[in-house]
Amino acid sequence: METTVKTKWVLDPTHSEILFKVKHLMITNVKGEFRNFSAEALTAGNDFATASVNVTIDASSVFTNNEDRDNHLKSADFFDTDQHKELTFKATSLKKVDDDEYKLTGLLTIKGFAKEVTLNAEFGGINKDPWGNEKAGFSLEGKINRKDWGLNWNAALETGGVLVSEEVKISAEVQFVKQA
Repeated sequence: METTVKTKWVLDPTHSEILFKVKHLMITNVKGEFRNFSAEALTAGNDFATASVNVTIDASSVFTNNEDRDNHLKSADFFDTDQHKELTFKATSLKKVDDDEYKLTGLLTIKGFAKEVTLNAEFGGINKDPWGNEKAGFSLEGKINRKDWGLNWNAALETGGVLVSEEVKISAEVQFVKQA
């Protein structure tokens, strides 16, 4: 029986980011990010089409450039970081759409709720940095409904509508480093 040697890739945090946008007052977007996260991919050689990918995000690292809002996001109204320290994503499939476009599907777990999500993934390619490290890059985009994970807090507006939209836009730039 033939065994395939797996290649391990780990996240390069200095060249990676996870961002989100949420509509506020139904008129503008508020941006945020998670500042601390890690990821690992196992591939057959350099073929990411069959990769297993695991991402762990420190929920308390949420940052929106407003301390009061960040503290509210860390509270039980949203991420409840005292009880749920991490958000996780475990890929279940990466399907090639065309030359560099993929659909990345996996289980996103927030506050103990696991739900399948699919993100658009653009493969930027593989290249070596000036120090000889082999790197692979991806751009990710997608949308989720925060209520699917029990992030239900909101406030009604006098003029109709709500303070914070249910739809959250996610984007990420991730760079992996091939391990020897």
